[in-house]
Amino acid sequence: MSTYMAKPNEVERKWYILDAEGQSLGRVAAKAAHLLRGKHKPTYTPHVDCGDHVIIINSDKAVLTGNKLEQKKHYHHTGWVGGLKEVQYSKLMAEKSDEAMKIAVNGMLPNNTLGRKAATRLRVYKGAEHKNAAQKPEKYEL
Repeated sequence: MSTYMAKPNEVERKWYILDAEGQSLGRVAAKAAHLLRGKHKPTYTPHVDCGDHVIIINSDKAVLTGNKLEQKKHYHHTGWVGGLKEVQYSKLMAEKSDEAMKIAVNGMLPNNTLGRKAATRLRVYKGAEHKNAAQKPEKYEL
């Protein structure tokens, strides 16, 4: 018996909702990356993009354990000389919690074309409302 290899045109994509309320930011991000890659499917193939769409709601209610809110910082570079910027996670979670969640998920995806394609299927919302009800997403328990 030969090993099954999925083909890109055979992939069936579903929509899942992850509720981040009261959950650790990293745990939600890890589960989202798992679903975006398609590793939960028995037809997972490493070189084929076979992941699903993921909607994360209540990102502003996700928690960071320990002293991460005060000690952890997010760095990015503008591309200009001396353009290294840093922002503390306490400020990031207060103002742009959806961006903090996207940063965490992107860090758990591979740094290649498959990871960039998977990142386009991620939607993050601060509150409990989302705009993707027409796709009939199903709730995924963490």
